[in-house]
Amino acid sequence: MQAIMQIFLARNNVQAGPYQLEQLNIMLASGEVLLDDLMWHEGLAQWQRVGDLTNNQTVYRPTGANTPEVNDSIINNVTVFPEDTNKAKDDKSVSLDRLYGKPERPKNVKADMTTNRHQTPHNNVSLNKSTLKKAVADNDKVVGNVVLAPIMSRVLATALNGLLYILAILPLVMALTKMDVDYTKFQNIQDMDAAYQYSMTLMESLPSSTLMMSQVMVFGLFALQLVFITMRGQSLGKLITGIRVVDQTTHRLPSFIKLIGTRTLLLFIIYNLLFSFTSFLGFVIIAIHYYMASKSPENIGWHDKLAKTLVVKADSSQLAKKSKSE
Repeated sequence: MQAIMQIFLARNNVQAGPYQLEQLNIMLASGEVLLDDLMWHEGLAQWQRVGDLTNNQTVYRPTGANTPEVNDSIINNVTVFPEDTNKAKDDKSVSLDRLYGKPERPKNVKADMTTNRHQTPHNNVSLNKSTLKKAVADNDKVVGNVVLAPIMSRVLATALNGLLYILAILPLVMALTKMDVDYTKFQNIQDMDAAYQYSMTLMESLPSSTLMMSQVMVFGLFALQLVFITMRGQSLGKLITGIRVVDQTTHRLPSFIKLIGTRTLLLFIIYNLLFSFTSFLGFVIIAIHYYMASKSPENIGWHDKLAKTLVVKADSSQLAKKSKSE
């Protein structure tokens, strides 16, 4: 038995559906669905403009062996009344009550096309497909059932993580500012051993209480970060900005190796080496990562390529474990 196509529509950050193909074509013919609306169904990689899929026609004929044929008789039998046509020119909508032979509804009542029941719309209600729980903004990128995190949210999360690290080492920094530090010792890249020995001398000259406080704060921060990354796919910065790392294939929490081994420890080692040579080089590599992400259709930078992950807007469904049937 052939599966019925389930079609979802979106307009003005509100998503509705599912509808069947014949229902969609009735709404297209009547003007209830506009060519500038967005549409998604199984087989489409992402949300697309209705007009782009229908070749700017008011009938959708999907291609492919698994898609049902369009019943042209339903479209041809739609009655469009003159007053509704005039109305369509003004507000680009045609009364669906006429199509079902019902009395005209008040203007603030909306029809439910799947059941033909009348519904009074509620403000800020989003009707979403499958596991996509958040309203999709006009400038959001959608991949399957997830909304990609904006680049600026990712940059902000990185900046917040850096700020937390600075706060953790603040007692150490304040103590060092009171000492006569010879910074030229750290500028000779070819003599890293001398720089290390000098840094150890500085540490030994610090008060033990200050050193212990800094160590506790730094290790406490790292432990907290690891817990949130492991359990939720979020560093503290990502938690604050409402974004999360998910697997590119499953769109759920990645494996421990991807999260901790590749995206956390390996990146930590890489950036620690970069910043040990020069801070400028480390910031350049970070900038390259976000530039790559901004040019990618799926916001994938080199961090994401390395771990085969995506950074998306956080949703509780991403934390659900896969069922045995999946």
